[in-house]
Amino acid sequence: MNELLLNALLTGRAQPFTRPGSRSGIAKAPRQEPLAVTALGLAGDEQGDLRVHGGVEKAIHHYPREHYAAWRRELGEHPLLEQPGAFGENFSTTGWTEGDVCLGDVIRAGSALLQVSQGRMPCWKLSDRFGIADLALRVQESGRTGWYYRVIEEGTVRAGDPLQLVERAHADWSLSRLSAVLFDRRVEPELLRECLALPLVPSWRRTLERRLEKAEVEDWAPRLQGAGVAQQGS
Repeated sequence: MNELLLNALLTGRAQPFTRPGSRSGIAKAPRQEPLAVTALGLAGDEQGDLRVHGGVEKAIHHYPREHYAAWRRELGEHPLLEQPGAFGENFSTTGWTEGDVCLGDVIRAGSALLQVSQGRMPCWKLSDRFGIADLALRVQESGRTGWYYRVIEEGTVRAGDPLQLVERAHADWSLSRLSAVLFDRRVEPELLRECLALPLVPSWRRTLERRLEKAEVEDWAPRLQGAGVAQQGS
C-alpha cells in the first residue's frame, strides 16, 4: 500500500439534525491549520450521539475521494458531492479504498499513529443528509463505506501530510472482505468463527457472536431507517 497525501482534513460541530431530538456532527468543513489528534479524535470535531458515534474506536473517519465519482454516476449531480465532507469524513484522500486497507493496519498520519479499527456501518443520518431515503442501504451494499481509526499515539496532523502504512498484521482481511461478511444476510458459521478470531471492536464482536448463536442475521432497519435507537450508527 503506497504512501499518499491527506488531501483534506475536516471537522464539524454537533448541531440539531433532521429529526426531532436528533443531533449530528456529520457536516464537516476543511481545516488548514495543524490539528491535535487525541484518543477521541481531532481537535474541534464533535459527534451528536456518543452512544453510537465517536469514541476511541471511531476517533477519525476516512472516506476515499475516488468514491465520489461512483456516487455521481449513481445519484446524478448533488451539491454535497462537489467537495470533500459529504459523508462526514475527517480524512479525504485518493489512492486507498476499502480493498487496499486491512483491519488493524497501523498508519502514520503527521506525528500521530493510528490503527484501522473497523469499517463504517452506515446509518439513517446519511440518507437524511443527502435527502435520499435509501442512501444508507446503498452505501452498505456498495461497500463504499469508508473506515475508522483508533489513536495509538497522539500527535498533530494537517492537510497535505503523508499517510504511511507502518504495520500490517492481517493482510488476508481487507475491509472489503470483512464488510462482505458483516453485511451478508446469510449465516456461514465457519466464516463467522474465522472473523471472530480477529481483533474486532466490541460491537462487531457482539454482532457476529449473536449471529453464530442464533443462526440468523440481526434486523438492520433501526440503523438504516432510524426506527428506534440505532444500535450501530455511522
